[in-house]
Amino acid sequence: MTVLSSFSNQLLRLSTCLILLWAVAACSSRPETGALTANTQPAKGAEAHDILIATTRERDPRPGTLFNGERSITLNFAEAVVSVPPSHKPGAVEWPSAAPGNPKTDFVTRRADYIDSEQKFVSDLNRKLASLPKGKREIMLFIHGYNTHFAEGLYRYVQIVHDANSTTVPVFFTWASRGKLQNYVYDLNSAAIARDGLEKTLMLLARSNAEKISILAHSMGNYLLMETGRQMSRASHKTLNRKLDSVVMAAPDIDIDLFKATLRRLGRPPKPYIVVVSQDDSALRASRAIAGGIERLGAYSNDEELAELGAIVFNVTELETAETSNHSKFAALAQYSTELQKALLSSGLADGSSINGTTTLGDNLGSLVGNTAQSAVTLPIKIIAAPFSGQPAGL
Repeated sequence: MTVLSSFSNQLLRLSTCLILLWAVAACSSRPETGALTANTQPAKGAEAHDILIATTRERDPRPGTLFNGERSITLNFAEAVVSVPPSHKPGAVEWPSAAPGNPKTDFVTRRADYIDSEQKFVSDLNRKLASLPKGKREIMLFIHGYNTHFAEGLYRYVQIVHDANSTTVPVFFTWASRGKLQNYVYDLNSAAIARDGLEKTLMLLARSNAEKISILAHSMGNYLLMETGRQMSRASHKTLNRKLDSVVMAAPDIDIDLFKATLRRLGRPPKPYIVVVSQDDSALRASRAIAGGIERLGAYSNDEELAELGAIVFNVTELETAETSNHSKFAALAQYSTELQKALLSSGLADGSSINGTTTLGDNLGSLVGNTAQSAVTLPIKIIAAPFSGQPAGL
């Protein structure tokens, strides 16, 4: 009777998790195949963004698809040019109702091609870096999360690059997510399998002609990032840290105990991580239920403890966005990235060097952001940091 009761409870919990996940990701349609069908129709005011891609996904021969959710035993490379419509609203991805879309109103792919060798990828990367002035030769690497088709991750990154007015060379690392709710464990294992591919990509970027590298990871992509950090040698960390400028962990789907254990292993990073948390993230609530009730880093309730561990915490719980699961709020912050960075620098929170004790930047965030983004004055965001002294090891 006890065994039957235990089984019933487990079944109920699993059913509840699946219902939660279904509610989080419910949408009219998702672009699994054909979404990258090229559209070269000109559109006044549309802005194109060129993205370099490194991936552990399998190549897909179907037109307009490029990669699927299966795992490749080799690291693949590609390049895509995607345009953003003149009617774009910050934080949104304007998906076409059908491929190839309308460049006046939709995100559309202008070109998407495989890069056939690692050497060609590095050559293309260095060529793009050389087109930037000295002192501005920077790379931004994005790692997506769970339940993400290739095109979804690509278009989300384009939205971030566009809204942030980024002048960096954007590189997209994408791993073999199947983009299906029921494949959480498959995705988790795919993320673990992708560690070698991410490490190799990080080393390619670190040995390129870039002057700085920034990393943005979302959801389960943070698990991949942290696990890659754990397996990297001290020499590899040293190579990367020479150029690593910042690490932003958005809505990280990581067991909080695992995160703490990883930091104990790696030591404090050279610069504090920025961790974007939201206590109303329903995707992480479902993940927590699946994981035995252990809090996820991206919804952790103790901001001050995270700050003491060496993070700058962006608590966006009170921030309202159009996205119903509250799992992608970070995308809405892209338009304010320059102003938020200035706020961190002017407040002394950026490196923790000029603060005493745990410090919260909340009600006065608007005055620090200033007049360059008036709408940011009312952003309901709290930023929490603590005195920081980085160690040479760690991402």
